[in-house]
Amino acid sequence: MMRIGLTGGIGSGKSTVSKMLAGFGAVIVDADLIAREVVEPGTPGLAAIRAEFGAEVLQPDGSLDRPALGAVVFADPGRRRALEAITHPLIGQRTQELFAQAPTDAVVVHDMPLLVELGQTDGYHLMLIVDVPEEVRLTRLVEQRGMTEADARARIGAQATDAQRRDAADVLLDNSGTPEQLTESLTSLWHNRIRPYADNLVADRAVRRPDAVSITEPDPTWAAQGRRLSRRLVHQLGRAGFEVEVDHIGSTSVPGLAAKDVIDLQVRVSDLGVAETPTFREALRAAGFVDLRPNWDEPKPWAPDPEQWRKLYANGADPARVTHLHVRTASGPAAEVALQFRDWLRANDAERDAYAAIKREIARTHPGGSPETKQDYVQAKEPWFAGALPRAREWARATGWANPSTR
Repeated sequence: MMRIGLTGGIGSGKSTVSKMLAGFGAVIVDADLIAREVVEPGTPGLAAIRAEFGAEVLQPDGSLDRPALGAVVFADPGRRRALEAITHPLIGQRTQELFAQAPTDAVVVHDMPLLVELGQTDGYHLMLIVDVPEEVRLTRLVEQRGMTEADARARIGAQATDAQRRDAADVLLDNSGTPEQLTESLTSLWHNRIRPYADNLVADRAVRRPDAVSITEPDPTWAAQGRRLSRRLVHQLGRAGFEVEVDHIGSTSVPGLAAKDVIDLQVRVSDLGVAETPTFREALRAAGFVDLRPNWDEPKPWAPDPEQWRKLYANGADPARVTHLHVRTASGPAAEVALQFRDWLRANDAERDAYAAIKREIARTHPGGSPETKQDYVQAKEPWFAGALPRAREWARATGWANPSTR
C-alpha cells in the first residue's frame, strides 16, 4: 500500500486536509483519535497517567481532563516526555493494527502531529506537510480556539520549527490562503501525484526521465531531496534486515552543477546476491522504488572485466520526481567511481564548471526526443569521461581519498 505521512504545526489546518483526503478515498489513520482511544476510561493508558500525574488531571467522571494535563506537559519538557513514555507505545501498537487492516492497494494517510518531532518521517512514500507561517497559526489559535497568546506560543514552541518541517517535506501544502485555494491544490495533488504514485506501486511501473534531454540550473533543494530518499531506503531496507549504505550520487549531488532534474542514488551492498531476492525488492517498493532489473556500467581500463561492473537498477514510482537507483557491490569499481567522481567535482569548481559546459554542449547536439535517441546524450559524454575519470583518480590518490567500503 502507499503510505503518506501527514503533519503540520498546531493551527495549520491539518485535520481539514485529512478530511479532504478521506473524501478522495484515502484510508485515514488518525493519531489524535488513537491517542484518545488509548486513554479512555478503563484503559491501562489512563491508569498509568493517573499514577504518573495524579488525580488532578482527571474529570469528576474519571475521564481525562485534557486541558489540565496539557497545561502541565506543555510547560515542562520533562513532564511531556513522561506522558509520551506512557502513550507512545500504546499509540504505536494501535497504529500498526490499523495499517495492517487497510487493503493492500489503498492510499493510507497517517495523520500525526509529531512525525517530525519524533524523527519518524522515513517510513512513508511521501511526507505531506501542511504549511502555514507561525504568526498566522498563532492568530488562528487565539481567535478560533480561544487560547491565550502565551498558551498558544508555548504549544507552538514545543513543536518542530517551520524550517524543520520544510526539510522533511516531499510535498509542502500551503494552507495560508482561502479554502478554495486549498481545495484546488489538494485536488491537483491527489489526481496528478498521489493516486498515480499508488497505482505505479501496485503495477511495479517505473517513472522514467523524458526522452528529450534538458539541462537545468542547479536546484538548491536537490540535496534535501537526496537526503530524504536515502533515509527512506536505509529505513525500509534496514527493517527488512539488509545492511546497506545509500549515497546521493550523480550531477544533482554536486552543489552548483547544472544537471538533468534526476536524483541518482546508489545502494551499496556486500554482494549483489542479497539484492536479488523478493524481500529486497519489496523493501525497495516500500521506499517507492520499482522495476528492479539487471544492468551494467561501462567498464573502465583499470578494471576491464564487465562482470565487475554488473549492477541492479530501479526507478522511482513517484510521477513528480524522476529517480534512478543503482544497486552496486560496495567494494566494486563502479561504486568507487560514482563516489570518487562526485567528491572530485565537489572539491574542484573548475572541473565542475567544465563538466557543466560539456553537458550543455552535448545536450545541444544530442537533444534526444525519442526512445531511439534518448541514450545518445549519455554515449556522447563517454569521451569526456575517458579523460576526466583518470584526473579524478589522480586527485583521489593525491588527497588520500578512499572508497568508504574500505575505510
